[in-house]
Amino acid sequence: MKHQTKLSEEQQQPSRQVGIEQQTQQQSAREFANAEEMLRYDAAHTTVPPGIAQRLQKSTGQPGAPPPRSWWRNLLGR
Repeated sequence: MKHQTKLSEEQQQPSRQVGIEQQTQQQSAREFANAEEMLRYDAAHTTVPPGIAQRLQKSTGQPGAPPPRSWWRNLLGR
C-alpha cells in the first residue's frame, strides 16, 4: 500500500512542474510593436531600488541650476 501511495506522489510531481513551466511561458509571451513600447512597459513594471533613485536624482542636479562651465571657457577665462 505504501509503495502505491509513493508512486502516485511521484507521478503527480511532474504534472506540477509542467503547470509551473506553462505559467512562466504565458507570462513571458508578450509582443510589442516597437522598442519604445517595450521600454515603457518595462519601466512601468520595474521598481527602482532606493539607493539608485537617490544617486540618479543627485546626478541630474537641481532643476533651474545653471549648467557647469565648460572646460574651454575655464581655459580661456570667459
